[in-house]
Amino acid sequence: MTSKTIANGILRAVAIIAGIILLGYFLFKIQSVIAYLAIAAVIALLGRPIVLFLRAKLKLPNTLAVIITMVLILALFLGILALFIPLVSEQSKNLSLLDIDALKINLNTLYLQILEYFGATTANVNELIEESELEKNMLEGLDLNFIPDFLNSFVNFLSNFSVGLFSVLFISFFFLKDSNLFQNGILTFVPDNKENNLVKSIDKINGLLSRYFAGILLQLFILFVIYTITLLIAGVENAIVIAFLCSLFNIIPYIGPIIGGVVMITLTMTSFLGADFSTVILPKAIYVLIGLVIGQIIDNFFSQPFIFSTSVKSHPLEIFLIIIIAGLVFGIVGMVVAVPGYTAIKVILKEFLAENQVVKKLTKGL
Repeated sequence: MTSKTIANGILRAVAIIAGIILLGYFLFKIQSVIAYLAIAAVIALLGRPIVLFLRAKLKLPNTLAVIITMVLILALFLGILALFIPLVSEQSKNLSLLDIDALKINLNTLYLQILEYFGATTANVNELIEESELEKNMLEGLDLNFIPDFLNSFVNFLSNFSVGLFSVLFISFFFLKDSNLFQNGILTFVPDNKENNLVKSIDKINGLLSRYFAGILLQLFILFVIYTITLLIAGVENAIVIAFLCSLFNIIPYIGPIIGGVVMITLTMTSFLGADFSTVILPKAIYVLIGLVIGQIIDNFFSQPFIFSTSVKSHPLEIFLIIIIAGLVFGIVGMVVAVPGYTAIKVILKEFLAENQVVKKLTKGL
């Protein structure tokens, strides 16, 4: 091996590494566009059955069927958004989000009611905090002024939201209108002798993910019904909106139900703020907690195993490990996209490496 060959090899390796770094930087800079494409692809998967129904049953032209589907999706989104207006308005009053002093008074009132119910005093709690050396950290960390800052950030988010919404709807329209648009874009970078394998993979992925997202919608609907009944029994205002919001958190595996449960119980307690803690607030919170437990038992032992086994053809334990690993590496976003991403990888591996023994075991039954 000559020095020239070694030098060429080093230069080639450096060029490849530099190319990977530049590609990663480029993808990082256009992460918003990638997110728009991903959301649009999900919307297209969910809207595709509607388009096919309109074309097959009502004999509508493809473009008209797509327009009607997009209008239905947009109407559904705006309807859901409109549901949150009374919730935000009511809870803003309850929590006094725009008045920090009133918020402190309300929280202190609830705090004193809890202490009175358990027969404790503020002196006991203060002594416990001092002994655990948490007082200083709590006083330094508890700054309720973050609330107006958060609201300002939320307003800024809404100002940019319209751009993202338009982009997603625009991309979704063309994904629905031309179902092969995304596929053709990928085929541009694939060798001719591998195009047939990729087409089969994409068709398989579309079918599996369509069933998966349909299963997720069914899962959220079941939780929504259980939560709504629970909140209505407890007499919580805006029960439907709160139930929808908390069931929506279940999109985030494992962590989402905890967040949703905390939000539901918190909104329940603040809905009755000012009432007697022992006879009103605590029993209402317990009713809601029971409903949450029932919902999660049904979800974990019936809904999720059904979705994972029939849609993505994966064992629940297998899915659990993938979600945990993705969460550790990529955070909450990784947990959300873990199952669709893992399913797509399995399909591609089966199509391109069907003879590999490891791949055969991983994709058995797929």
